[in-house]
Amino acid sequence: MAKTVTSRSPESETFPKGHLRTIISWCLFDFANSFYVVLPAVVWVLYYAKVVVGNDDGRGDLWWGRIISFSMLVVAVTSPMMGAIANFAGLRKFLLITYTLCCVTAVALFTTVQPGMVLWGFAITVIANIGFEGGLVFYNAYLPQIAPPAYQGRVSGWGFGTGYAGSALGLLLALPFVMRELYAPAWIAIAAAFLIFATPAFFWLPRDAPASMGVIEAARGGIRESWQTFQEILRYRELRRFLFAYFFFEDGVNTVVYFAAVFAQQTLGFTQTDAIKLFLVVQISALAGAFIWAWPTDALGPKRVLLIVIAQWIAVVIAAYLVQTKIQFFGIAVLAGTGLGAIQAAARAFMSSLIPKGRESDFFGFFSLCGKSAAILGPLLFGQISHATGNQRLAILSVMVLFILGGGLLTRVQAGGPSLTRRV
Repeated sequence: MAKTVTSRSPESETFPKGHLRTIISWCLFDFANSFYVVLPAVVWVLYYAKVVVGNDDGRGDLWWGRIISFSMLVVAVTSPMMGAIANFAGLRKFLLITYTLCCVTAVALFTTVQPGMVLWGFAITVIANIGFEGGLVFYNAYLPQIAPPAYQGRVSGWGFGTGYAGSALGLLLALPFVMRELYAPAWIAIAAAFLIFATPAFFWLPRDAPASMGVIEAARGGIRESWQTFQEILRYRELRRFLFAYFFFEDGVNTVVYFAAVFAQQTLGFTQTDAIKLFLVVQISALAGAFIWAWPTDALGPKRVLLIVIAQWIAVVIAAYLVQTKIQFFGIAVLAGTGLGAIQAAARAFMSSLIPKGRESDFFGFFSLCGKSAAILGPLLFGQISHATGNQRLAILSVMVLFILGGGLLTRVQAGGPSLTRRV
């Protein structure tokens, strides 16, 4: 029998001339927008809830919850339509730039929010969140255009990896200002870093395809296209199955991420400084996870990688249920972080492999819809069990159901094999 060797097509061996610059600019955009991530995760949330609203009676938490829910709802509802508009009117890059500038401008306007300006803070934070989350729809849609199939898992991992580096650097950038209560310079620094590192993507990502219709007609067509895309997704059995599985395991990930700090503070007695250190540990380990699992995503296939990492997340939940000390929880944070980077990169690569050519923007719009919608069931489950039992350990353990459902559904998807094929 002939020796088994790894075979790659010429296209998958190297990128075309000039493609490396495109890949770097695409990854840099993930690095850039991740500077914003530290604001709602750690910094701005505390300022808005405690300083702007006042949180002694829980009103700050109430208003922050409204911000997250409303902005995610807007992104979830509009993402499929905006993705379709990007295809119809040839506006993918234009919309990417527009959403980015909206987010950057809103962050700069954080400097105008003073204590008691609850509604103004609400409005510009919603705009910032929509600009950030909505822009990811168009950013993700570039992946199958800029990377050959055999490289999409790695390029997706590189993007997430540089993104986690951006999150960590953003926190380090803002922290000295925040510690001295110099909030306005912190917001300006984050906005400037976002814009500076996003600029290469504005120049070097591929140009928009020629428009097939005007903007108004495209908007109308976008609504029709959204419905048609939904119907079309239902006809692609494996794509439909994957998105259904993704909804559940992504919901599990979102729930753990949203409640990690609350769990650490209430159950384990973490201070605010401890929580910030925990966030840095998660970001750094997520960066490592994205890079470590990048090549295996191509070699093993995104499906196998996702199943492995889902098992890893189940281990995270069980460990969180059993944890007793802060040091142990930091160890769990490392395990969760590596799983966070891996599961996001592999899911994006899996989705990319299932999309028909030329339908990237609108199909990734529905991918975003699933991702943003996957932040409802898990938090409700956690909150209800925690409130009913008074036990956050039982609440975090309940999230395991979402990972089991997601993993079980993923096993039924007959796709997601290796993109680096072997032959005899």
